[in-house]
Amino acid sequence: MTLDDFSQYARHRVDDYLMQNLGQYQPASHLQDAMTYSLFNGGKRVRPMLAYASASLFGEANELTDASAAAIESIHAYSLIHDDLPAMDDDDLRRGKPTCHIQYDEATAILAGDALQTFAFELLSHPKHKNTATQLQLIQELVHASGRYGMVTGQMIDLANVGKQINIEALEQMHQHKTGALIRASVRMGAISTGAISEQDLSALDAYAAAIGLAFQVQDDIIDITSDTATLGKTQFSDEEANKPTYPKLLGLEGAQALAQTLRQQALAAISPFGDAAQPLVELANYIIDRNH
Repeated sequence: MTLDDFSQYARHRVDDYLMQNLGQYQPASHLQDAMTYSLFNGGKRVRPMLAYASASLFGEANELTDASAAAIESIHAYSLIHDDLPAMDDDDLRRGKPTCHIQYDEATAILAGDALQTFAFELLSHPKHKNTATQLQLIQELVHASGRYGMVTGQMIDLANVGKQINIEALEQMHQHKTGALIRASVRMGAISTGAISEQDLSALDAYAAAIGLAFQVQDDIIDITSDTATLGKTQFSDEEANKPTYPKLLGLEGAQALAQTLRQQALAAISPFGDAAQPLVELANYIIDRNH
């Protein structure tokens, strides 16, 4: 299966699961419109793809894999809604479309983000899965990645350092939380959802996820200055204009590009023990580092 084929498989599977479970409460119809707008606005579904690719190492994806992929994407969508708000990054464009607070209004955007966050845990905790031990483990993974130990703290560090000089270690710590934590959870949750996982396997997947999680942000920083607004789907130079710390700013463009290549090699080495079964993860690592938007 090519990466394009796998992307289509993962996108259709997670999108179907999201649609089946989203629009079920009539009093929330306007809120659900805003949630749907942000969930289905052209995202690449990289995190669900990672979950399905990781699950494929240990067997067939199941409904808990679907719930994990959908929950991760819901958390990601909520984070982007809030990230774009005037009090945060104040962005008008996301993936070439008006951001949620522009398309609707600021209050609706805040509430849509709140609802998407809780929707993620609604999906994982549903009694229909009848696997409370694994469900609890998946919930704990996502809580750890998305809250004060992960993404939210990364965003806080980011906002606290706008216009300030920080070193490469502090920048890495920020992105390990802001971007890397949810990518790590995607890889781990896909594996855990199959029920067949060892500490040795999790350790290898953690090393892979740490490398691609950091590489994702390094490449984001690179394409912020090398791609145009139409290709990016958001305003070019947005991080530069906001005076945010970035890898090209600290390492230079060539230094940031070299770091991305080093991280690629680390990621591929970590999953080499899985052999041919890891090909989707290999191709995803290559995609993350070679993309231009």
